[in-house]
Amino acid sequence: MAAKSSGTSPDKRRKYDEAFKAEALRLASESRSTQAAARQLGISPKLLYRWQQAQVVAEVGSVEVARDPEVRALRAANKLLVVEKH
Repeated sequence: MAAKSSGTSPDKRRKYDEAFKAEALRLASESRSTQAAARQLGISPKLLYRWQQAQVVAEVGSVEVARDPEVRALRAANKLLVVEKH
């Protein structure tokens, strides 16, 4: 889980590879809170929330569907069922 640094200037944004993002998303999904996962990884909670939103959009196909309250409720219920199953 390594972050890639871009450039030599400390003002440059850090770039994260796909493996780091995937591990961060896995940790956030298993964590009690996204903020706690972000702290553990040393990244901004806002960044982790953006990655989560992008993941949902990729899974459902559009931003509108991802933001639909019914879809969000169904995804949350599904997540609880998966956790209870294990």
